Amino acid sequence: MGFFERQASARRSTKRLVLLFAVAVVLIVAAVTAVVMLSLAIANGSDVIREGGVAAWAGSHTSLMLGVALLVTASICLASWWRVHSLRQGGSEVARQLGGREVGEDCRDPLERRLRNVVEELAIAACLPVPAIFVLDNEPGINAFAAGYSPSDAAIAVTRGTLERLNRDELQGVIAHEFSHILNGDMRLNIRLMGVLFGIIMIGLLGRKLLIHGRGSGSRQLAPMLVGAAALIAVGAVGVFAARLIKAGVSRSREVLADASAVQFTRQSQGLAGALKKIAGLDQGSSLQTGEAEEVSHMLFGEWRGYSEWFATHPPVMERIRVLDPAFAVDKLQGLVDKWRHAPPQGLEEDRLMGLDGSVSQIDTVVLPPPDKQFRPYPGATAARVAMPIHDDARRASGLHHALPDHLIDAAHDQRSAAALVLAMLIDSDRAIQARQIAEVAVELDEDQADTVAELAPACHALHPALRLPLVALAFPALRRRPRPELESLMHCSDKLMRIDGKISLFDYCLSRLLRVQVLEALDPSRYKAAGKRKLKDCAQSLADLFATLVSHGYEDPAAMRRAYVAGLVAVLPAHRFQFNPPKSWVAALDHALADLDALDSAGKQLLIEGMVVAVSHDGRISVNESELLRTVCACLHCPLPPVVEQRARVRR
Repeated sequence: MGFFERQASARRSTKRLVLLFAVAVVLIVAAVTAVVMLSLAIANGSDVIREGGVAAWAGSHTSLMLGVALLVTASICLASWWRVHSLRQGGSEVARQLGGREVGEDCRDPLERRLRNVVEELAIAACLPVPAIFVLDNEPGINAFAAGYSPSDAAIAVTRGTLERLNRDELQGVIAHEFSHILNGDMRLNIRLMGVLFGIIMIGLLGRKLLIHGRGSGSRQLAPMLVGAAALIAVGAVGVFAARLIKAGVSRSREVLADASAVQFTRQSQGLAGALKKIAGLDQGSSLQTGEAEEVSHMLFGEWRGYSEWFATHPPVMERIRVLDPAFAVDKLQGLVDKWRHAPPQGLEEDRLMGLDGSVSQIDTVVLPPPDKQFRPYPGATAARVAMPIHDDARRASGLHHALPDHLIDAAHDQRSAAALVLAMLIDSDRAIQARQIAEVAVELDEDQADTVAELAPACHALHPALRLPLVALAFPALRRRPRPELESLMHCSDKLMRIDGKISLFDYCLSRLLRVQVLEALDPSRYKAAGKRKLKDCAQSLADLFATLVSHGYEDPAAMRRAYVAGLVAVLPAHRFQFNPPKSWVAALDHALADLDALDSAGKQLLIEGMVVAVSHDGRISVNESELLRTVCACLHCPLPPVVEQRARVRR
């Protein structure tokens, strides 16, 4: 199943969730209304007897019954809305509510450095911003989760047990599993599920509070309050039952898919299988001690407590292991249990025994191809790789991470210099234009930032094209933590730098727009919209503007431009006839076109990417520069395309 099929599957899961929620609400409203009416009937016993029984009494109070039903419905919906609103800040807020501590970019702890290194490499491989990283320090079990509305506000959290017990390969398998949830669109579904299900289980919480309050009431009020409280608790149990069924139905198949994607991502299945074996063989397993574990059970890497098959949000752990390691048997697991009972595994020690330093990349040297080197692309295969990183992508990403100059990585990790680093990538090579741009930074931001931009600009000019997007990805966590006014000033400044000489390069435009898209999503996570519903035929003008701009910047011969333009559009909309007419103001046209095309449905985006590859490579070849431009455009359209640059790397022994 490819990225676009997975996006469609996520939308179907969302629709199923809405339907199941509606059914659960109807059942709970009916049950609560019956309980309330029965409690009132008991409290008004003489009136009930006089009117001929409970049914007759309730029938004469239909307006009251309807009012109770509406009140319960409104309460459930309001509780769900409140919970979703409380999570509006995205993945980091979820991690903090579970007791997570954010791991800073300047961490020195070997376990945390290893975790950050693995997360950064896999983010580069997936062409995603580096997520916020959290550790649940008080959790000895092996577990992890990814949370957020979009990749721009995503957070990955791991338990202390995950850090300490897993070696680097196993940790990489777990983190790759969580990245699969980010790429598959599961995070958005999961965070919505948290809010929706809170409304359902809220009834039981109300019953418990009523029970506590009833114990302090007078004797006349005590009986009906106790009956009502007990009934609400019972109905609440039905709500919890329904919530667990919904979570199990929505998440179990997506966990299987995430396991498969993680293996494809990291090349080998033994890392992920090893992590699952440690969950199965250690006393703590994947358990969580936090009181909020029930709420996030559908997000977790492993089942946080034992449930029957009906309620399990994950397949049984032995079943997951056998899929990855068919030869593994129960007697082998017992051997591991006996071994670990006396000496629990230590991940860093296992790394050392394998000759690895888990906290750093094992790449020694990397040779990247010249920026003008060309290779033959395959449109269908390229589109199929969107959000589908494979083991070669993880290898390339490790090489790209290693190839980045240390002082630029330090600048990307530093909150004080991350913004200056991004702006330095937009600085022109012409000295006169440079001076004007630096002066503009001083006006828009401050003198210190302008000095830092001037200091970093030469290294950014010398940067290989394939290293630009990885560097932006590394800088994003530091940027994301800056106050909103600073980020708004940064976006405004990047726009001015790009336009200062009136000659805007397409790559600078796309980089500036990508920054704007990701920053805005990070500032207002809950406003992010997943794949849209628009059809290609409704976006014909936007397609024409995008393709005209791409070929105008990629070809010098007007005839070649027209041929590439027509070929690309025919691949997307074969029935349409387009005239090659590049927009006079291509920046404004592209602003509108990218926003319009980002709302396409999954099938439309897949065809769009195939068409872009056809247009850019109509001469039969595509350069490294062109491939990086294509990746940047895809990122603006929320279609992350993994690195496609071949490289030679030597592994440290």
